[in-house]
Amino acid sequence: MSVASLVLQPQHSLLRQSWAPADMRGGGTINADGFGVGWFAGADATVYRRASPMWTDTALPGLLGPLRATGVLAAVRSATVGMPVVETASAPFTDGRWLFSHNGVVRGWPSSVESLAAGLPVTDLMTLDAPTDAALLWALVRARLRDGQSPCDAVADIVLQVAELAPDSRLNLMLTDGRTLVATAWTHSLATLVTADSVVIASEPYDTDPRWTPVPDRHIVTATAIPGPPSLAVQPLGARPTGKHD
Repeated sequence: MSVASLVLQPQHSLLRQSWAPADMRGGGTINADGFGVGWFAGADATVYRRASPMWTDTALPGLLGPLRATGVLAAVRSATVGMPVVETASAPFTDGRWLFSHNGVVRGWPSSVESLAAGLPVTDLMTLDAPTDAALLWALVRARLRDGQSPCDAVADIVLQVAELAPDSRLNLMLTDGRTLVATAWTHSLATLVTADSVVIASEPYDTDPRWTPVPDRHIVTATAIPGPPSLAVQPLGARPTGKHD
């Protein structure tokens, strides 16, 4: 797939959402505090991140224009008050073959999730990408992946634990290795689009295609498009996925 065709070219592209989002739930009006694009053209992910608004990056069209990838995860950022606006705070976060993003906020940060952070290896805490809720969520998910949990279980466990410790948090997480994509809808909008050869999951649909389907709140999505035909499973958080449907 063309990376630019997903990120820059649609009618309501992520580029447009950086300055004209349709569904902001944190009181902001624009996503001007950074952005990132991650893609898979091989075994591991490549990431391009900036702390500036996406619309100001004149190099981005030239970078993404020729790129083709088997998977893409991209995000724009509206920073929570008090959190730093730095390049390393912009999603997607990455480690080897993984890309991760968080759309939302952890209420009562950082004290509300201190007990979860305490369970991480000290080295993980010392090497957080940034002192933000999203970076901690990534460290927590990554630790569970290293312990052998499946991507779906790792993401679901963190959402449920954080929601218990920090009620009213918005916890839309995305995790992908370029083959499987896991995403959660937790007090924030999420929609899916399944075509003949791809699966798209987005906070806001990027066009008016009637196949876009809203994800119910407090649900988790598991999608694959490689190998074989695209498949998608949507389950309530806390329930184990029982199967996939085309």
